[in-house]
Amino acid sequence: MDRALGPGDVLAAAETAPPVESVEVGARDLAKRLGAFDVSFLLVDLVEEHLVRLTSTARDPDGRALEAVELRDSVYEGVLRTQRPWREENDGEMRVVLPVTNRGDCVGVLEVTVPFCDDEVLAQLGQAAHALAYVIVTDRRFTDRYHTGRRTTPMSLAAEIQHQLLPSASCCEAAQFTVAGALVPADDIGGDTYDYTLDRGTLHLSITDAAGHDVASALTATLLVGALRGARRAGHDLAEQARQANQALLDHGGEVALATGLLLRVDLHTGGVELVNAGHPAPLLLRDGVVEPLRLEPDLLFGVKPHRYRVQRLDLRPDDRLVLLTDGMLERNAADADLPALIRQTDGLHTRELVRAATRAVTHACHSHLQDDATVLCLDWHGTGRTERQADNGADTDTASPA
Repeated sequence: MDRALGPGDVLAAAETAPPVESVEVGARDLAKRLGAFDVSFLLVDLVEEHLVRLTSTARDPDGRALEAVELRDSVYEGVLRTQRPWREENDGEMRVVLPVTNRGDCVGVLEVTVPFCDDEVLAQLGQAAHALAYVIVTDRRFTDRYHTGRRTTPMSLAAEIQHQLLPSASCCEAAQFTVAGALVPADDIGGDTYDYTLDRGTLHLSITDAAGHDVASALTATLLVGALRGARRAGHDLAEQARQANQALLDHGGEVALATGLLLRVDLHTGGVELVNAGHPAPLLLRDGVVEPLRLEPDLLFGVKPHRYRVQRLDLRPDDRLVLLTDGMLERNAADADLPALIRQTDGLHTRELVRAATRAVTHACHSHLQDDATVLCLDWHGTGRTERQADNGADTDTASPA
């Protein structure tokens, strides 16, 4: 390399290309600067069981062919889990794999084969991978390339609708908290949703479960999430958000539009939480090594009749882990998945690793044939003492699990 490689070089190369080609152009530019034998980008698929190789400067320089690579028990899974780079020397070449992550959201991995890789080169590659995450997060607004690349199984219509209701990132890290969510089966869902958004001093969370498992339930979920977001963005309090969601189902959902839900507002200055429980399963709280369900008074499901929803309260403590579930995580066939034990066992892992472990455990217990959607949304509360993320290559190093 003639000079140090910086994030601006990756961004500048990507900016010269149309969104559908930015990764390929960036990979070729990176290969030229590094004298690399190969530069590849692999995208995490929708069900998080595979990576999809979107581009390879050596094997597929035009980025036309998609290749699925097994994720479980691979080097790639270790890199995504720990958010730390991996390197190996073989026949005078260095193969390096780095996480491509944006604020805790694992987009994929950057795989580079170079003549040598000392600590300085490794640090520059880490910055390039971080910049690549920003390129993809930006460009996926303009093209289906990345949405298509994430699909390794066919999608049902209900699932297509449902995924449009979810946050664009399944994980978010901030100074005071980390939140992560997932649902299964990702390619055939119909009814479950989770949502989060961040204001200057407030984190908003919700998890909902519309009755049924088909397109009708997906349409009910669409009404519900649209009403909740509209009320939230209008600045209404939690009780009014719940009222408007309930009224939306009564006015537009027909006779069978019913849904359970949990709505939360977390004060980032104090750790105080407001909750509304519309007939939903109780969250599980991990505190001081003990997992217990929160004792919440249930209100009516959304869509039954006009109702005044109660706002209940909880004070979070540093290192609390709050796990929100839909009833699919608790169905009879999933009884072998001991969720409280799993939550305790994964206490030291990143939030997204608990989410991944929980959905995998339920899927395995049901032999991949769930009777209902199963969704989990996990909040780790770090406390109010931290004022900024300590990030390296896109990972929160305070909570990244050891290599």
